[in-house]
Amino acid sequence: MVKVSSPKDLLQILLSVLFISVMIIACLWIVRPFVLGFAWAGTVVLSTWPVMLRFQRLLWGKRLLAVLVMTFLLLMLFVIPVALLVNSLVDNSGPVIAWATKGDLALPTFEWLYSIPLVGDNLYSGWNTLVESGGSAIMAKIRPYIGTTTTWFLGQAVHIGRFLMHCGLMLLFSVLLYAKGETLGNGIRHFAFRLAGNRGDAAVLLAAQAIRAVALGVVVTALVQSVLGGFGLAVAGIPNATLLTVLMMLCCLVQIGPLLVLIPSIIWLYWSGDSTWGTVLLVWSCVVGTMDNFIRPVLIRMGADLPMILILSGVIGGLIAFGMIGLFIGPVVLAVSYRLISVWMHEAPPPQYAADEVVELLEEHEEEQATK
Repeated sequence: MVKVSSPKDLLQILLSVLFISVMIIACLWIVRPFVLGFAWAGTVVLSTWPVMLRFQRLLWGKRLLAVLVMTFLLLMLFVIPVALLVNSLVDNSGPVIAWATKGDLALPTFEWLYSIPLVGDNLYSGWNTLVESGGSAIMAKIRPYIGTTTTWFLGQAVHIGRFLMHCGLMLLFSVLLYAKGETLGNGIRHFAFRLAGNRGDAAVLLAAQAIRAVALGVVVTALVQSVLGGFGLAVAGIPNATLLTVLMMLCCLVQIGPLLVLIPSIIWLYWSGDSTWGTVLLVWSCVVGTMDNFIRPVLIRMGADLPMILILSGVIGGLIAFGMIGLFIGPVVLAVSYRLISVWMHEAPPPQYAADEVVELLEEHEEEQATK
């Protein structure tokens, strides 16, 4: 504890704290435009660091060659596809917004339900009963909310310039982190150790595990499923396959899965009379839809097991807070916080008494205090 011997010492301490606070705020304000890009790059580098080391061993131990290979892979397999997907989302947003916001929006009649064997007549009759009993009125009431929601989600992709800027920053910072990863990692661990000793160092390592778990177990799985599902849509001749691939990636990130997009596409193919490609897409959808059951457990074991509700909250909250880039940043932030809080809680033993016993003990304590 610092002993203050005079008002002069107190003033000196206050001025020192004020100066340090101003410097911290100024530094954060200066680096604010680069925080999201750096966080994104850190997530990518942490999750792909073993791959980079393997390339380094294959390339005669040359770090420069390994960094060049990883940069090329990030550019071809991640940055360019994501940019193309967002660009396609922007290009196709006009018709979607017009459909969702037009005044004559009504429930369709779905006459093709007649062609479904055995149950087609009942389905068509039940659907038209719903429409005639006020289905159009229901759509008229919810249309403003559909339009507002659709416009907001598609409006996030309008900031494509900002998103591409973050992609460029992510690529630049990834190159720097690949080149000087050990130095930066040791510096972060040293800083954490200076703050909280061994517990601070352990917190950094746990945070790295959580980041790798999200990047590998969630983001990579979603990208693999959406890319393969989009490939199937394109081969089967589904219109706007790129836009549907973006929607499929969002569904995979929030743990809904790609079938929410693939099943309507299969139905559309059968309805349009193309049963051959409908069957092909059906088989392909079975493969893509179950792929996460095999990929995700293997990838998550490389990091840390995390609850799915945490990932869902991180994806949706990140999208609202940071836009498209929040799809990757949001789950990482929540996962790191969850892991640190979980370890901190488990440092203490669990309660030894049941809830009823605790209530009885409190009542006995209150009675003792009342009698005194």
